Amino acid sequence: MCGRYDYTAGEFREIHIRWNLDKDLPLFKPCYNIAPGKDVPVIVREGERNQIKLMRWGLVPSWAKDPSIGNRMINARAVTLAEKPSFKRRLSSRRCLVRANGFYEWRREGKRKFPMHIVRKDRQPFTFAGL
Repeated sequence: MCGRYDYTAGEFREIHIRWNLDKDLPLFKPCYNIAPGKDVPVIVREGERNQIKLMRWGLVPSWAKDPSIGNRMINARAVTLAEKPSFKRRLSSRRCLVRANGFYEWRREGKRKFPMHIVRKDRQPFTFAGL
């Protein structure tokens, strides 16, 4: 996964219905350059319903002495997810969906790097899995 993505709130009715949310949405400002360490809205399961909550992007393992390690732990590989101690305990009970409008990948041209904004063809928002 990428190291940056963007999020715009979208239309309340669409979000509420699409993700079967239990309560009204908090007011979130659009952000076009979300980076690790930032508080972001995510969809979590609480009981029988879904809710949107703010959570910090980045995983801080229980053994970490410095919370800034979470800024580097932003990706988990599917092939080792169930094996790595940092991720495996969260896999069964601490999951969420991260709503995005697009994400950024970098293209190198010579010594320079340029951001490429990747979006769905129909420009609709999507979610990716989070722990």
